[in-house]
Amino acid sequence: MMVVTQGTGSVGPWRVALRQLTGNRAAVGAGALFVLIVAACLAAPLYAHDIAHTDAFTSQVSATTVVDGHTVPVLQQSTAGLGLGVTPIGPTWDPTHYFLGADGQGRDVMARLLYGGRNTLLIGLASATLACVLGALLGIVAGYLGGIVDGVIARILDLIWAFPVYLLAICLSVVLLTSGLDLGFVHVSADSLLLPLIIIGLIYVPYVARPIRAEVLALRGKEFVQAAVGTGASDLRLMRREILPNVAPTAVVFLPLMASITMLTEAALSFLSVGVQPPDASWGTIVQDGLGLLYTRPMVGLAPGFALALTAAVLNIFGDGVRDALDPSARIRSGL
Repeated sequence: MMVVTQGTGSVGPWRVALRQLTGNRAAVGAGALFVLIVAACLAAPLYAHDIAHTDAFTSQVSATTVVDGHTVPVLQQSTAGLGLGVTPIGPTWDPTHYFLGADGQGRDVMARLLYGGRNTLLIGLASATLACVLGALLGIVAGYLGGIVDGVIARILDLIWAFPVYLLAICLSVVLLTSGLDLGFVHVSADSLLLPLIIIGLIYVPYVARPIRAEVLALRGKEFVQAAVGTGASDLRLMRREILPNVAPTAVVFLPLMASITMLTEAALSFLSVGVQPPDASWGTIVQDGLGLLYTRPMVGLAPGFALALTAAVLNIFGDGVRDALDPSARIRSGL
């Protein structure tokens, strides 16, 4: 890997990239905002139990709350049309009770938003990590070994690539939601969060593996690789010591960008009821809960949609900063 020399010392490539990244104000701001979003979602139990004093997963059809000193029901009699049905209370803008209002079952939307964010972030980040790790490994093995190994791996990746992402994810989810995933000694139940995590991670493997494979094909003919071959190094050692360090920056760049995509995919699957299953919640399931309240209590659906869009945008901005920091041409332009 490249080492940048400054004066009498030397600076490693990762340190140079970190310096480049910390100098990018937009990327640093996006990273800080993402950390705040993650921290807020991790504090969901604290908010629900100690601040809002509510259970985000239990129906509150008979609950009451205090608004402007008056006790009012959480689910109020509808005043639209024939007056049939009920309308949940709207945002009170008071963090101690129904800050963003209630959903159709009287549950606190703010509390569910934070709990749902935990699952969306967990599945999005974990599935992106799975896709990047498997994609990097398959890309390195296929690109370096070539021949039959490359042919088999490339055809499998092409087969997955040929299917529309959401169609493939929906098909796999519908099939696995009936009986779960059973791989002999490993069993994942149909309502487990591991199921959408694995499905989303696997369908995005080709999006990482193909560009890394192309990069490895170019690296295989470089002088430093040929010199290592000449010393008698094994294929495993060559892939681990020579190829992996040179493609690792590409995998790192993919991680935040893939995380934003996998989060959106998880939300879409959960909105269609083939992702996160009750009693768990995600931003996608909360958007679905607010679909029938769009004209009376739009905040139920808009709040998780805004949170999802903000988080995806933050990850994309941060990912662009990581890409620029690990781009050798960006280092040259900055004079590092």
